[in-house]
Amino acid sequence: MTEPRSSWPLYEVFVRGKRGLNHVHVGSLHAPDDEMALRNARDLYTRRNEGVSIWVVKADAITASSPDEKDPFFAPAGDKVYRHPTFYAIPEDVPHL
Repeated sequence: MTEPRSSWPLYEVFVRGKRGLNHVHVGSLHAPDDEMALRNARDLYTRRNEGVSIWVVKADAITASSPDEKDPFFAPAGDKVYRHPTFYAIPEDVPHL
């Protein structure tokens, strides 16, 4: 007997549109296992040849900071000016910076 779909885990889906670009979160889906999640993500989120790579991650495996905690969470980085690109002189001939 198969388990009901309502008990399948939730997966978050990330798609990379072209080589060299970052993976972008495109949505979520329920699936019984990782392989089916990957196949369902392909069918659902790349129907028009939009992707070259797909990541599926169980939603309960993701740990994330909350936007409401932005100020206290990221505050330690605020006083480290040497981490900001304005601290360095970047030569004109350096691409992509």
